[in-house]
Amino acid sequence: MTQQQALGALQTGANVFLTGEPGSGKTHTINRYVEYLRSYGIEPAITASTGIAATHIGGMTVHSWSGIGVRKTLTEQDLDEMSTRERLVSRIERTQVLIIEEISMLDAQTLNSVEAVCRTLKRRSVPWGGMQVVFVGDFFQLPPVSRAGEALSQFSFLSRSWQSANPLVCYLSEQHRQEDKEFLSVLSAIRGGDLAPHVHTALQSRKVAAEAQAGRTRLYAHNVNVDRVNLEKLSALPGDEMLFTMESRGPEALVSGLKRSCLSPQELRLKVGARVMFTKNNFELGFVNGTIGEVKAFGEGGAPVVRTLRGKVITAPVMEWVIADGARTLATIIQFPLRLAWAITVHKSQGMTLDSAVVDLSEAFEYGQGYVALSRVRALAGLFLLRYNTRALEVHPDVLLVDAEFREKSDVAAEAFAKMPASEQALMERNFVSACGGKAGAGQVKKRGKGRKPKAYGKTTYDETFELFKAGNDVRAVAKTRGLTTGTVLSHLEELFMKGKISGDDIGRIVPPHIRKAIPAVSAAFHELKTEKLTPVFEKLGGKYSYEDLRLIRLALSAKVE
Repeated sequence: MTQQQALGALQTGANVFLTGEPGSGKTHTINRYVEYLRSYGIEPAITASTGIAATHIGGMTVHSWSGIGVRKTLTEQDLDEMSTRERLVSRIERTQVLIIEEISMLDAQTLNSVEAVCRTLKRRSVPWGGMQVVFVGDFFQLPPVSRAGEALSQFSFLSRSWQSANPLVCYLSEQHRQEDKEFLSVLSAIRGGDLAPHVHTALQSRKVAAEAQAGRTRLYAHNVNVDRVNLEKLSALPGDEMLFTMESRGPEALVSGLKRSCLSPQELRLKVGARVMFTKNNFELGFVNGTIGEVKAFGEGGAPVVRTLRGKVITAPVMEWVIADGARTLATIIQFPLRLAWAITVHKSQGMTLDSAVVDLSEAFEYGQGYVALSRVRALAGLFLLRYNTRALEVHPDVLLVDAEFREKSDVAAEAFAKMPASEQALMERNFVSACGGKAGAGQVKKRGKGRKPKAYGKTTYDETFELFKAGNDVRAVAKTRGLTTGTVLSHLEELFMKGKISGDDIGRIVPPHIRKAIPAVSAAFHELKTEKLTPVFEKLGGKYSYEDLRLIRLALSAKVE
């Protein structure tokens, strides 16, 4: 199913399970849906199963949102007590759409408790109190964790509350992270539980010695290895250490939860030469969660000045992480969006995209851990593997069995929507908006700010990119506005150029001087290898140019930009 088809299903008000392989666009699709709802004055509850995931989306954990806290089960007395909490009752009553990100890490018991709270506090006996529920995630990634002394956690798709929601399955089929066909084949084989010889051959070809690739971020299964590596590397650097202490506002309980889940530490210790990773997105300044660089200096007020792997120099701004309830901010922490990045845990890497990484899976202990680590990088050429054990390549057998069912249900849903008359789907969308208290439109949404044109969601993703690009926006501006990666926008421009919708002159205006200088060398590599694929050229040039740079150069060559 495409992102556009999934968005259409969401807009009808149906309960949905939005899934797909890493890089298929789950978060982007949800962002578009949230934007759509807000344009009609409908504020969805945006939650996640973990604190880390919640900070990524600017929401709160589903545990905090529902008021259940650390409890997995609730008694009638618990529900009675929760019914007396004015703020909690108000929050649940006004929620018409509940989104739960990283659903794979939420266990069945907890999901049942959240559903019971929704039903009880809305005072409606129908499942989930009648609200639309949207489950987002990939069960091949990290599973729910049991606390010491607890019974083994069950996946949420086995819960009574999941069955009562009866969600439409939207299994996204597009791929926006990996374009290396060999690497995609390896990841698909692992995902399918098919550890054929070609999987081990490909992984063995990427094995390196522990001393090699010292400049790249390392992924480990355990915190102890991450802390050891980062401390050793920082201590070995000469010069003075700078300490940046996190600030906070709000109730201590909420602030503590934010601090635990934030990827930036409470005490950020840096030196010139420290390898760091940005932990938030700021498209305007040119960094995203996962951008790697090195501290080159400390600027005005001590702000770290970072040179990224792509050569961009960025003065890191102080940023905020918040727990929000709709438009209301409940708690805030303030820190530079950086962390030491010689090493990071697989768990904290979930949701990131890395150009390259050194991966040590010799101590992998959980289903999905290896799959998450390997799928963080864009191509096989960016993977440098130290070791891996048997568990690292295993996926959960229960997930393997249910995946075929999910795919089949998604195909059935896509076919049903394809056959549905456009007028019928439009009516369903208007009725849902009206039921949520929004103001229904006729295929368009209201203005999203002063001077901005309304967005028609009947358009294709290429149409939306085309309009923004023809209006004079550069690639980064289009990516920021649409919530896409620059690589995805460039792929759209390639398609638009091939269809004759944009000209060589249009392409010429977005090719910066440093890319123009690189065109001859990259063109020679394409010619020598007799290919138009990016991965062979990336490897031949030793990673000197990023995939986005290579894609732009390929587009410039097609457009005959000099």
